[in-house]
Amino acid sequence: MRRQVHYFQQFMQDQEGLTVVEYVVAAALLVGALVVFFTGYEVTLSGKINQTVSSLPEGN
Repeated sequence: MRRQVHYFQQFMQDQEGLTVVEYVVAAALLVGALVVFFTGYEVTLSGKINQTVSSLPEGN
């Protein structure tokens, strides 16, 4: 039991854990921003992709 308490105390004093949390929060914000961006331009992007694919020559 002392060993677990010791590991927990080391974990609480470890400053690297905070940076991991910061990276996770930053990644979540980035994903949220990308979702908002692509949701807003979904129709435009879909139309452009369909137009590009339609203009490609058909293969044999």
